[in-house]
Amino acid sequence: MNGLEIRGLTVTVAETEILHGLDLQIPDGEVHAIMGPNGSGKSTLASAIMGHPSYTVTSGSIVYRGDDVLTLSPDERAKKGLFLSFQYPQEIAGVSIGNFMRLAMNARSSTPLDIPKLYEKMQLAGKQVGLTDAMFDRGVNEGFSGGEKKRLEMLQMMVLEPSFAMLDETDSGLDIDALKTVAAAVNAMRSPNRSFLIITHYPRLLDFIIPDKVHVLMDGKIVRSGGPEIAKELEQTGYQG
Repeated sequence: MNGLEIRGLTVTVAETEILHGLDLQIPDGEVHAIMGPNGSGKSTLASAIMGHPSYTVTSGSIVYRGDDVLTLSPDERAKKGLFLSFQYPQEIAGVSIGNFMRLAMNARSSTPLDIPKLYEKMQLAGKQVGLTDAMFDRGVNEGFSGGEKKRLEMLQMMVLEPSFAMLDETDSGLDIDALKTVAAAVNAMRSPNRSFLIITHYPRLLDFIIPDKVHVLMDGKIVRSGGPEIAKELEQTGYQG
């Protein structure tokens, strides 16, 4: 399958099993959303796909475009096109956004980086997400508001152009304007050759990013899958309804 295929994924954190034999398929070109209450395993799934060392895969498989992701280091997964937007982006004091993006692009490219073209691309993405050029000289997320951090995550996604992007509760704590900015960035990047996994508690983000499929994750397993109407239903009934 061209896309992501997860079979029987079991993941532990500090010897506690969080995911219990999870199955999930996300073909290229599709946007899938995973919804579920706190503690259901949503962030664990994203971290396991990206290769966070604190998350141990004890059984199952993660295959992306025919390659076994579990044999790859996190940086190799990123080079393959995987991207994760964090729920709580970290500050990197002393590393400017411009240098951070230059290093990230250099790590992914086998050819010399065209610095003027990179900054032109950053400027264009900055205009789309509401970040000024002057901010590129600041440390990554240093002194940023919550909304600015999420906007910077979207800028990174737009510049790096991953083939598989995961947004881990990117809508958490955002006002409506920032929420629309995040949604616009995702919608602008939708493509037959790119897929997305949107992880969220609430259906409001899915009013602006219409997913192809919605999955409900409860107690470490996907208990239901269907169309975007599931999100509307959950808004009315809740997860225990």
